[in-house]
Amino acid sequence: MTLPPKPSPRAGRVSLWRYLRLFREDILSAQPARLYRAWMAEFRTPFFRSYLCNQPELIDLVLKQRPDDFPKSDRIGEGLRPLLGQSVFVTNGDLWKHQRRIIDPAFEGGRLRDTFDAMVRAGQGAVVRLGPLATGKPVEIEAEASHAAADVIFRTLFSIPIEDGTATRVFDEFRAHQRSQPVLNLAAFVPLPRWFPRFHRRRTRQTARAIRALITGLTEARMQQIANGTAPDDLATKIMTTADPVTGQRFQTEEMVDQVAIFFLAGHETSASALAWALYLLAMHPEWQARVAAEAQAVTGARSPEFGDMARLRVARDVFREALRLYPPVPMMVRETTCPERFRNRDIPTGSQIVLSPWHLHRHERLWDDPDGFDPARFQTENGRIGLRGAYMPFSAGQRVCPGAGFAMIEGPLLLAMLVRAYRFEIVAERPAVPVAHLTVRGRDGIWLAIHPRAPLEK
Repeated sequence: MTLPPKPSPRAGRVSLWRYLRLFREDILSAQPARLYRAWMAEFRTPFFRSYLCNQPELIDLVLKQRPDDFPKSDRIGEGLRPLLGQSVFVTNGDLWKHQRRIIDPAFEGGRLRDTFDAMVRAGQGAVVRLGPLATGKPVEIEAEASHAAADVIFRTLFSIPIEDGTATRVFDEFRAHQRSQPVLNLAAFVPLPRWFPRFHRRRTRQTARAIRALITGLTEARMQQIANGTAPDDLATKIMTTADPVTGQRFQTEEMVDQVAIFFLAGHETSASALAWALYLLAMHPEWQARVAAEAQAVTGARSPEFGDMARLRVARDVFREALRLYPPVPMMVRETTCPERFRNRDIPTGSQIVLSPWHLHRHERLWDDPDGFDPARFQTENGRIGLRGAYMPFSAGQRVCPGAGFAMIEGPLLLAMLVRAYRFEIVAERPAVPVAHLTVRGRDGIWLAIHPRAPLEK
């Protein structure tokens, strides 16, 4: 059986400068094949040491047992600051804890039910938009998944659809920002003083300013609605009216703009990646696609999905889980040591970079049966259940787990079920998907599928 596409690892040793060139082109193919079996690997540069950790016990230590001793490294955040500012994605310490105390209540279980209808409306919009494209001709499905995920974010955050003028402009500017934004800039490789210029591309700075200006307008308008008592009860209102229980402070406009930027980046970019790969995997495996369609039809019939239906969409959930395992949207996370450590009988100096790689962990040959194969049923096996507990972290883990993880696990299976109930997706043989990782794992030349209306007799 044909395996899902996987980047070819680099061969053997390469020079530092060759590695840096490969890394800027694609994080994943720049890595050696041994990382799919290694518990830990060391990489040295003239400026810092990096240790990739795959051993579950080490990951647990870094993310759960002693997370404050391993703060998020600034090296990844350096390239994202023009857009994200001081968002919760890049901060550490007391500031990060203050931000999470305000943000987390908006994503608690009860709030997911409140946002569900907005997700359904976004899914219905996606079904309608695919109608004219369901001709059997190749369609770039990443763009459609991106459109649907952005619609979810705007509807749940600000109660506006993607068709709203400001929402459309943010979406368009964000796509331009993605094209101009390298995953790392100079400061990611060479320690630089804070006063030293970061040399972000001009287009990156321009699109970041445009996005932040548009978000500022939305935020200021919402603050006025809150003051007038006319604000809708959505995620933005919840976050902006929540006071830090420790300090009593609320987000001011600039702080809220930082957080909205990361909500859009994380909630839109990662969801779009996962949904597109899930559809591609179902196109590769029509027997699983038929099961998702049959389940969606049995659970919801012709009516709109309801929140209580999500517990019954088990096949859609496991397919989405498996897509996140094979194609985790954020392929690597970087932490930093604040004191000397000893990992696997090796001394780790202060200031070392600790790399946690969902991509390699999710495909690790010592942890998963058939690690490169597509098998949603694995999660009903002992190996799959063990994997979920110790070798599966598409949303990170521990205190820095993504606050929107529960949100994503409702949104993804819901959209997948709604789209597959309405359409049948097929592989386009002449346009195979090639995964590459920049900000997230996407198709190098897009992800192309042929779409057909699902015949009534198949329902």
